[in-house]
Amino acid sequence: WVKPTAPPSRTGKRIAVVGSGPAGLAAADQLNKAGHTVTVFEREDRVGGLLMYGIPNMKLDKKEVVERRIKLMEESGIEFVSGTSVVSEAEAQQVVLDAKASRQVIGAETMASVHDAVILTTGATIPRDLKAPGRQLKGIHFAMDFLTPNTKSYLDSNLKNGEYISAKGKHVVVIGGGDTGTDCIGTSVRHGALSVTNLELLPLPPNERAEDNPWPQWPRIYRVDYGHEEATVAYGKEPREYAKLTKEFIGDKTGKLTGVKVIDVHWAKNEEGKFEMREVEGSEKVLMCDLCLLSMGYQGPAHGLFDMDIDARGNFAAQWGDFSTSVDKVFAAGDCRRGQSTVVWAISEGRQCAREVDRFLMGNTNLP
Repeated sequence: WVKPTAPPSRTGKRIAVVGSGPAGLAAADQLNKAGHTVTVFEREDRVGGLLMYGIPNMKLDKKEVVERRIKLMEESGIEFVSGTSVVSEAEAQQVVLDAKASRQVIGAETMASVHDAVILTTGATIPRDLKAPGRQLKGIHFAMDFLTPNTKSYLDSNLKNGEYISAKGKHVVVIGGGDTGTDCIGTSVRHGALSVTNLELLPLPPNERAEDNPWPQWPRIYRVDYGHEEATVAYGKEPREYAKLTKEFIGDKTGKLTGVKVIDVHWAKNEEGKFEMREVEGSEKVLMCDLCLLSMGYQGPAHGLFDMDIDARGNFAAQWGDFSTSVDKVFAAGDCRRGQSTVVWAISEGRQCAREVDRFLMGNTNLP
């Protein structure tokens, strides 16, 4: 029932959006409605960013939801350029000189020179690593290096091409929680893993709010997501083990992962009233593991597109409500500006950034 809505006229202003995740799509949609000509650049072969490859298909249907919406946006006048990475000018020149290079790139400054405004919505893509002994062993992967090829292979061939990391017949350990950790659990169950264990560093949360967690703070309570429920049914027990610190990755003579050594930790307040983690002596154990997935969040966006200011957390420095960066006519929104967050926050930031870009270009704005 949703129909394409092309604007009645165009302003003549051209805007480039780098990244086609929720923030980029939201910004592009609003700016197109305002009559601007919008081009969205996406490095992957399919448009959608996190919505396409970061969230498994069983959780967000790509054809019925994501691709349908993108088609509506295309029919409304938005141009999508997929399979093209926006990189620094130096990297773009190097790719041009490299005869063996197969990827499509465009220099950020070159792109900016032919647009009236640029919006960076590249997301927080640098994952947090776990520098424990044995990290180099084969079988240890970042969560997105597991989830992204899985979804791509599913869409390309219904997993028949084998171009993904399979959990079938393996003992899987997921380190870290959140939505991404849950998606790793659910995907591993569907692959046919022998077992799935999810390690959480923090203690088991209470069923109800604690006294030091009043409204309107986010309720830090025990929750069961789809992945936890499915693993419980598949393997007969809750997959999460709380207050566990990873001490070491263990491997065989061929360099393959065979186990994860963990130790219990106790959280208690120190003299300053801050929670402090202490290892529980004698609680070490080794979990059987030949596939370990690291899901510990993200440090921030990849840098280097422009010579721009970065904030203390490593994100693109752009003030809330203004969204402009230290580079003329370049704006930032979503996780690359605020840090790792949720899809709804990314959509909100994309829409608000669009309003400020419209104001920047036209002197005023009617966008909400």
